[in-house]
Amino acid sequence: MGAPLSEAELKERLLRENPEYRRLAAEHKSYDDQLEDLANKHYLSEEEQLREKMLKKKKLLLKDQMYSIVQKARKEMEESSC
Repeated sequence: MGAPLSEAELKERLLRENPEYRRLAAEHKSYDDQLEDLANKHYLSEEEQLREKMLKKKKLLLKDQMYSIVQKARKEMEESSC
């Protein structure tokens, strides 16, 4: 029985082996990049402010979905090691 994977190791494994996790991570990064672009502006129009709020909500939702996949994978690994 090997040592349990760290959180980072498990996420790396999921990026390699789980297409859904990989898709969510790519989408999360895309939202993060768009938010960074907005943060670099000195002034946000009303439309950009709304877009920023929407992106933050979507990014958080993706993070929650990714967390659920990590938790499910960890549980499956613990069950299979018993």
